[in-house]
Amino acid sequence: MDLPIVNDANYPDFLAAEAAVVTFGMIACVACEAFDPIFRAVAERYRGRVLFGKAKMHVPGACREIKKQFSFDTFPTTHFYKNGVLVHTATGRLDADDLIHQIEIHDLLSVPASDLSKPLV
Repeated sequence: MDLPIVNDANYPDFLAAEAAVVTFGMIACVACEAFDPIFRAVAERYRGRVLFGKAKMHVPGACREIKKQFSFDTFPTTHFYKNGVLVHTATGRLDADDLIHQIEIHDLLSVPASDLSKPLV
């Protein structure tokens, strides 16, 4: 599944979503590379229920305004949004269960992950 690339131009679309998860990463980040297939698998599981996107913080000028709003000390950093409000920030590589748990405890969707039958990575 191809995930939308988040940048300054489309970031407001993620804030406008009822539920969104955005991961911020760097190209030379080993943890980001390890997290990518997990993030994609969970995004596929929640397709149509939660908007997922990836921000490439190493691309010059792409996330300039986003960087002004947030301090990123660790990559990947994952933000969880509900109705335009940042409800949680997780740093480092999450496993699938952790990512799903964060989506559930922050009530980002009405269908619990346990009701979805698709296997994960």
